[in-house]
Parts: sequence; C-alpha cells; structure tokens
Amino acid sequence: MHDKSDDATSCPASPPAPELFTWEFAADPYPAYAWLREHAPVHRTALPSGVEAWLVTRYTEARQALADARLSKNPVHHSESAHGKGKVGIPGERSANLMTHLLNIDPPDHTRLRRLVSKAFTPRRVAAFAPRVQELTDHLIDQFAAKGSADLIHEFAFPLPIYAICDMLGVPSEDQDDFRDWAGMMIRHGGGPRGGVARSVKKMRGYLAELIHRKRSEPGDDLISGLIRASDHGEHLTENEAAAMAFILLFAGFETTVNLIGNGTYALLRHPAQRELLQKAIAAGDTELLSTGVEELLRYDGPVELATWRFATEELTLGGQRIAEGDPVLVVLAAADRDPSRFVAPDVLDLTRRDNQHLGYGHGIHYCLGAPLARLEGQTALATLLTRLPDVRLAADPDDLRWRGGLIMRGLRSLPVEFTPERP
Repeated sequence: MHDKSDDATSCPASPPAPELFTWEFAADPYPAYAWLREHAPVHRTALPSGVEAWLVTRYTEARQALADARLSKNPVHHSESAHGKGKVGIPGERSANLMTHLLNIDPPDHTRLRRLVSKAFTPRRVAAFAPRVQELTDHLIDQFAAKGSADLIHEFAFPLPIYAICDMLGVPSEDQDDFRDWAGMMIRHGGGPRGGVARSVKKMRGYLAELIHRKRSEPGDDLISGLIRASDHGEHLTENEAAAMAFILLFAGFETTVNLIGNGTYALLRHPAQRELLQKAIAAGDTELLSTGVEELLRYDGPVELATWRFATEELTLGGQRIAEGDPVLVVLAAADRDPSRFVAPDVLDLTRRDNQHLGYGHGIHYCLGAPLARLEGQTALATLLTRLPDVRLAADPDDLRWRGGLIMRGLRSLPVEFTPERP
C-alpha cells in the first residue's frame, strides 16, 4: 500500500496557490507575485470580470512580451465574444468612440499617431513646463500647509497631474474643475461598478468634441491645437483620433502620476532612513539622488501594476506555456520589478540603486509617452513636500489604509498625514 506520508517527507508539497484579486491581495500583492514567479511565471487565470487571461510575472518573459509584435494591443484580436470584448480596456471607451488611441492600436497607425503626439513630450518641452509644475505644486501645498494635516491623495497627488495635463492639452482653466470631477469619478469607481467610469468617459468625450471644434477656430500653443494643425497639414488625423488621443493622454497621464506620488510618499514614510537620506540630498541640492530615488520608487511599488491588455495574433510560446491565438496577455510589471533574478534584494527600498532597468513605464514601442512629464511631476512633488513639510508623518495605521482594487493601476484611496503647520 502506498504511503502518502513518505512522499510528503521526501518531497515537500508546494504551498497552495494564492488567491488573486481579493481586498487582501490589493493591500499587498507581492507575496502572491513571488509565488507565481517561482511556481507559475506564465499563469492563466480568471479575472474579476470573468475574462480568462495569462499573467506574466518574471522579468525576462515580461520584457519579452512587452516587445513581442505578435501580442497586439488591438482588442479586435480578442477571441472572446462581443460581450467579452466589452470587458477589456477602459470602461465606456468603445461606446464613446474613443478606441483609436495609442493603447489600442498597432503599427502603422500607432507609429503615425505616436509621432504626432511625441513632439509635446520632448525633453525640451517638458523642461519648459517645469516652472508651471512647480507653481502648481506650491499652490496645492499652500492650501493645507497651515492646517497641520492633510489627505495627500485628494489634496495633493490627485489634483497636481490633473491640472498639469489639462494645461498641456489646452483645457481652459475655467473648465479644469469639470475634468477633476470626471477623473475623480474614474478613480472612485476603479474597482467597482463600471457604470460610473463609463458615464465620466461619455461626459469627457462630449467635452473634447466641443473643445476640438473650438480650437479649430481659436488655436493656441497647446497639445490639442497641435494635433489639429497636424491634421490640417495632411497627417490624416480624424476627429475621433484627436479626441481619443486627448482622452488617453488625460486618462493615462493623471492616474499614473497620482499613484507615483502617493505610493512614493507612502514608501518614504514607511522607510525613515531612506526618507532622511533623500531629504539631506535635496537640502544639499543633490538632484542625482532625487532622480535615482524616483526610479527606485517606480520599481519598488510603481503606479501601474499590470501593463495594459495584449492579445495573441497567432499561437506562440511564452515561458514554456502555449498561448492560443486570441488569448489576452497581461504583463505584471509589479511582479517583474521584484524579480530576484534581475534585481539584487528586490524587496528592499534602496534609493541609491544604480542598476535599475525597471519596467514601471513599460518597454518597447508602447513605452509610456508621458514618462518624462510624470518623472518631472514626481520629482517636483516629492522634493517640495519634503522641503516644506520636513516632519510629515503617517497619520493612520498602515493596516487601515485601503488600496483601489482596479486591475491595471495600483494606488491608495487616501493617505492621511500630519506635520508641523507651516507658518504664514
């Protein structure tokens, strides 16, 4: 008779597979990702929406998948029914005619549209925008610096990138609070009913159509006017493409930066020695540590947990698994950036880390176009916050903080802090 206890003694069983996409998982997904990297680095699972997808968790396979032309960004390649297709991507973008943006298309259309909009994110353009980012940062801190307490998500990390990207797009200042409201609804409903997000997307679409029409007769030195000028000069940018481009720059450009500032500040508050190191460097004018520090914060607990959807255009093998044509593939950036085969002591926050080719903003032709602006905003926000409120500290038990339960982004719902009030 076969004795199973002998097997257990000689060959210990693997720990049970972790449960994914629970509230507990949202609070700390890294132990589950460590299990997947070791036991099932390319893992097929049912998502909360019911869609079946492959999760890629090791750095090598993640980098490979991000650059693989056989993995399309276009949902038309999704093998599921039309009902299933509506469950991928951004809620409401299909019904609002906003599908033709950079996260949903492949070359040659992707190449053409990215070339048009990349002019707004050159190092020179972003550097010229730096004084405005500093002005916005100081203005927001002014609103709460004398109170001695704040919610750094709602009062700081959230509004800063909204107002910055609105300025860059050319949204008039009197309309920017509407964008803030719509964006807030997207964040609040990130892990809940899709209806709230879809309603915001529809309102945003209507506004953008009107704004594009207005900019045609009254162009300015802004991104939407630039897209219209390119279209009028034979670049074949349709009105839907222009609206979709403006929409995705706003949508992708604000929440990533909200989470960079929020997650980054939280990590520094939980690691006082690293925070003190950074504060001393900022006081000494050491911009290099600020730069490497933000890169480490992007790696350690980045704003984008999973890269946006990809779909196999043909059968392929990834990490030893056969991916069928039409299967969705989700690259888990948060898992790849904690891979011990690529990063020394990956679970340690080290702001001086040099060898840091993290995937926080992707890789390949879909590398985040707005990364230079996000880095500028992150560096400006953290440096100014730590300078003006040097004793800022967490005003809640870490176990009581709640994380938004969305699929793509990773960020805190709130970040309550206390500090010595700034004197007028």
